[in-house]
Amino acid sequence: MKRILAPSLVLATALTFSACTGSDGSGSDHSGMDMSGASMSEGASPSDDQSAGDGAAFNDADVMFAQMMIPHHEQAIEMSDVILGKEGIDSEVTDLATQIKEAQGPEIEQLSTWLDEWGAEQPDDSMGMDHDSMGDDSMGDESLGGMMSEDDMQALEGAEGAEASRLFLEQMIVHHEGAIEMAQTEVGDGAHEGAVEMAGAIIDGQSSEIQTMEGLLAGM
Repeated sequence: MKRILAPSLVLATALTFSACTGSDGSGSDHSGMDMSGASMSEGASPSDDQSAGDGAAFNDADVMFAQMMIPHHEQAIEMSDVILGKEGIDSEVTDLATQIKEAQGPEIEQLSTWLDEWGAEQPDDSMGMDHDSMGDDSMGDESLGGMMSEDDMQALEGAEGAEASRLFLEQMIVHHEGAIEMAQTEVGDGAHEGAVEMAGAIIDGQSSEIQTMEGLLAGM
């Protein structure tokens, strides 16, 4: 199994998202301090549009969205790979896992391309911390954008049959909810037309998948 991109990027930026969507919509905390992350342009806020080489407008909210969503999507694909590698899994669950992989793989590629175009840093292991820093009983802590902990992933790997299907569905619902929250922030604060459009597609697609997963769980 490849090592999961650790979720500290999400943790480190959760307060930034909160600030960006605060009651004043300013993207700063109430003291007036800039809440942008280290990889953002210094002094910029979500409303400070910049321009890539091709002239497409983008801002720090777009950069943050891409940097957070890449590792988030990569973990969803890893979870899908785990369930697809097991025997005795309900075909509706494996179909869903395949659907998730087919949707999120191309989105990762596009998000990475945009980061290159924007001259922004790609997320990698050096931007994160060990999953062991998360609580042992944490499954998709909402402050981490629904990311699974190392313990969560090990539980999924160790489960078999119907229990594995159930655990995958429960974990992926939480994971999708985190992605939807991040996408909603991008829709509200982003400037790049393509990124905002992708965020809207994530909200629609993953909301539909949550309904499917809830239905599958109810039938177990």
